[in-house]
Amino acid sequence: MEQNSPSLMTNLLLIAVYLLTCTAIIFAASSNPADFVRRSCNTTRYPDVCYKSLVSYAPSVKHSPHRLAYAALTVSIDRVRSVSSFVAHMSARPKPNGFVETEGSTEGGAIQDCTDNLKDSIDQLKQSIKEMGHLGQAKASRYAWHLNNVETWVSGALTDETTCLESLSQSAGPKVKAAIRKKVVEAAQVTSNALALVNQLGTH
Repeated sequence: MEQNSPSLMTNLLLIAVYLLTCTAIIFAASSNPADFVRRSCNTTRYPDVCYKSLVSYAPSVKHSPHRLAYAALTVSIDRVRSVSSFVAHMSARPKPNGFVETEGSTEGGAIQDCTDNLKDSIDQLKQSIKEMGHLGQAKASRYAWHLNNVETWVSGALTDETTCLESLSQSAGPKVKAAIRKKVVEAAQVTSNALALVNQLGTH
């Protein structure tokens, strides 16, 4: 028995190392950055939109809720800028087949209101991204204050986008609503997801 003890201990050690290695491999496979993005996005209102817009950031985000929220805000402001340019371009177009009425018309006013709302949304998202930088460096006693600022600005940006939609719904014709609404809704969904991910920072 004494002669077999070293061999038995060696075998047990090898088994333990093997099991630990397998556990590490399984853990790594189940917790890769893309999975982290998916799990985080599942807490948002539009999880599929969230995942599709953020999965490309997974390698840089890794498992950081802060970096994920920052990426979501970046995607949001890029999307709103794109929509704002589209709406501004539409308002500048000459009237083809009654597509957009005269500058002083109700429809023209709705488009201008929408453009103004989107500009306000962009400004608020800029502020939120800037504040996220302070959030990452904040001491524990100031963290909640900075986080509240970010949440307030992102919520305001989402309200601006919703107000744009309401203005179009009340005053714009069907052609304008069809052309603009889809893009604004998509931007609002991305902003809503960004707000949800920012809100999650308060739980970490």
